[in-house]
Amino acid sequence: MTGTTRDRAGRAEWTGPEGGRDRGRRRRGLAVRAVAVALAGAGLVGALAPVAGAQGAAPGSGRPVADGGADRVDRAALDAAVRGPVAQGGASAALGLVAERGRTVWKGAAGTADFATGAPATADGRFRIGSVTKTFVATVVLQLVAEHRVGLDDPVESRLPGVVPNGGQITVRQLLNHTSGLFNYTEDPSFSFDEDPAALQQWLDVGRWRPYAPGELVGLAAQHPPYFAPGQGWHYSNTNYVVIGMLIERLTGRGWADEVQRRIIRPLGLIGTSMPLNSPFVPGPHAQGYYKLASGPADVTLLDPSMAGASGAGISTTTDLARFVSALLGGRLLAPAQLAEMKRTTPQSGPAEYGLGLQRTSTACGEYWGHSGGIPGYTTLMYGASDGRRQFTASVNPYDLSDLPAANATVEALVATALCDTHPATAATPPTATGTLAATGVVR
Repeated sequence: MTGTTRDRAGRAEWTGPEGGRDRGRRRRGLAVRAVAVALAGAGLVGALAPVAGAQGAAPGSGRPVADGGADRVDRAALDAAVRGPVAQGGASAALGLVAERGRTVWKGAAGTADFATGAPATADGRFRIGSVTKTFVATVVLQLVAEHRVGLDDPVESRLPGVVPNGGQITVRQLLNHTSGLFNYTEDPSFSFDEDPAALQQWLDVGRWRPYAPGELVGLAAQHPPYFAPGQGWHYSNTNYVVIGMLIERLTGRGWADEVQRRIIRPLGLIGTSMPLNSPFVPGPHAQGYYKLASGPADVTLLDPSMAGASGAGISTTTDLARFVSALLGGRLLAPAQLAEMKRTTPQSGPAEYGLGLQRTSTACGEYWGHSGGIPGYTTLMYGASDGRRQFTASVNPYDLSDLPAANATVEALVATALCDTHPATAATPPTATGTLAATGVVR
């Protein structure tokens, strides 16, 4: 929920190098529509805490990180880059991690974790990951493919009869790569505020606590016509992964979250990662997520994640996400045949370069794979190089996007510094902007 998983090309969003959204289409996500309201106030509330620099080092000190390793990154530059979104005012907090061949070489944080207490954000904090959840879920499905329990080209109807309109023509592959044509339920008016302060307040007071069953979300999408015939286009749709979650339960007899826990989280020792179903809490230390309203900041950290489900309900840390993407691309979770399928991008996705729950991003320093995510109060980035040379993961808490180009630039600078050791202005080819980072939104 790539965060919400925001998959809409809505207004007042950060455009960043990840996430696979079609920016040319009008996206009506709850949080995206709320941005105009959220920007009604002016100025960041409260003094921002000083940055927490590289792990085991003072901010900008350039000393080796606690887990050792060669000094292969410019830690002072990374410290400055992670401060960028906060210093510009677009974010209340930002966390980042750079690893090389699975080993952390820099970790940093900036900003305020809690406006009420003034506590600084910490580099080890947890956060909602939005649509990065999709990569975990797609990995489970590809494991089931390897076990011959389902085929990528099997029709959905054969496994979930009657669940999806035209399910006999929609394949598992088309759900995973967003070529099914199924309407994205977060574009339904019930998930939109239409720049109505009263509607936003209603969601803050009541709507965010509402539990949703997967079938309810699929039913909401079914009230709308498909975007196109199966396989004849590409449109990022959270509905696809809600259906995938239902498929995992039908195939295994266990819920999608249980299977992610059993097959990925536990084997990799991802102690800061969880896939909540209805619990509104973010366990452990974390930065709060906020909307900026005319009346002041509204804390949106607590919500019922069933609004996202298998499309974006996850919680993690920068360390865990780096370990996950390293293991995935390194072949520890999937056999070569299934990993190759995951990385086969669909031509219909165009510059989004979307595969099966995984996106390709081309940079001046090589090719990276990953996903981005968004959910109210949180935006997540996850990148990994296929050869394992570098991983970069980050969480940004968007807050004030009144100067959208400047906010964009700070995130792009963080990504370029982390991936290519350079600012975008000095890179021959800066990271390709194929996705969106947004201040608010249900799931992206």
